Amino acid sequence: MPLNNPPVAIAGAGIAGLTLAIALLRRGIDVEIHEQAAELREIGAGLQIGPNGSRVLIDLGLGEAMDVIVSEAAAKEVRHWRTGRTWKLFDLGADCIERFGAPYWMVHRGDFHRALLEGARALKPDVVRLGSAVRGFDQDETGVRLQLESGDTARAGVLIGGDGVHSAVRSAMGVQDRPAFTGIMAWRGIARAEGLPEHLRRPVGCNWVGPGGHVVTYPLRGGAIFNFVGIVEGRDWPVESWTEAGTYEECLADFAGWHPHVEAMIRNLDQPFKWALIGREPLDTWAQGRVCLMGDAAHPTLPFLAQGANMAIEDGMVLARCIEASPGDPPAALKRFERLRAERTASIVRKSREMAGRFHNPVLADPDLADAYISREWDPDVSRLRYDWLYEYDAGKVDVA
Repeated sequence: MPLNNPPVAIAGAGIAGLTLAIALLRRGIDVEIHEQAAELREIGAGLQIGPNGSRVLIDLGLGEAMDVIVSEAAAKEVRHWRTGRTWKLFDLGADCIERFGAPYWMVHRGDFHRALLEGARALKPDVVRLGSAVRGFDQDETGVRLQLESGDTARAGVLIGGDGVHSAVRSAMGVQDRPAFTGIMAWRGIARAEGLPEHLRRPVGCNWVGPGGHVVTYPLRGGAIFNFVGIVEGRDWPVESWTEAGTYEECLADFAGWHPHVEAMIRNLDQPFKWALIGREPLDTWAQGRVCLMGDAAHPTLPFLAQGANMAIEDGMVLARCIEASPGDPPAALKRFERLRAERTASIVRKSREMAGRFHNPVLADPDLADAYISREWDPDVSRLRYDWLYEYDAGKVDVA
């Protein structure tokens, strides 16, 4: 194929870049990933992979590798922030497979990243070039010349910016990022199951909703650990980083008055971390000639629909299929990818932002109104309308012709 020499270059060995690399290599298209880090380390905490993401990973031959690292929660539920009253949101497990044809997975980001990396290296051992940050490029009708931070250059047929929310490729394209602090801060951490009371070890994904904040917990590594994410409004913390340590006292203060189960989870965290949630409007364009953005570089989102990783996975499959379908015309393939993905990802970004108002509604502070509000907003039929369109999407069957 014309794209084999020079290969497709991907900036960033994250979820988006590695998924794309596997999808391309399985199609016989050569790939080189340029990763700025000198070594790849386990970072982050938990993430959720819906059927729209898991079916892609299974199609890419990663089903067995995922089976040994994921947790399949039996259900999702909503709980009142103070009383602890529980509403069943929907079944997962076998019900999810029956309805959508693919499982719902909960997985530690580090475990997932390692499975993707091993999957890519099994197809091409030297696929990732570490310590090789892409800082700029120039292109012509025959290819792209990458400008690396080291001062070296590399030649590629196509450059894909999968380098995350602070994308250097996006900056080099002249595409304007439009960040705006939401006034919302997130706490995250991992709690080990052996330190938790028995009633907090249930294999369910739980969403505690309250006025001005919410808390999400779910099992990882077969229930050996639990992921904790606590969202709180009205904070001026401006740092958009997953590695900024906070204190137990500060985290507990943000959830003062919440149910004792929430307090118990916080007290059992290995270390609470905090980061600012930055909102962004969807970009007007992702593709310029032989250069294109994907994943968080193209459509960063707030985490309230648990779709950030899923969008990156979907992108990888659709983009690989577009490139395969037009091997002699990369610019057309990249524009087709942009067209196929822009509306869906923009909808997810906007609907994720809307969910904050639902999770944090002030009516939840009123004991006479809160139960009726939760019963209405998380009625099973309403929830299906809110989520089914996400899970039914099949990136492997999108028409790329």
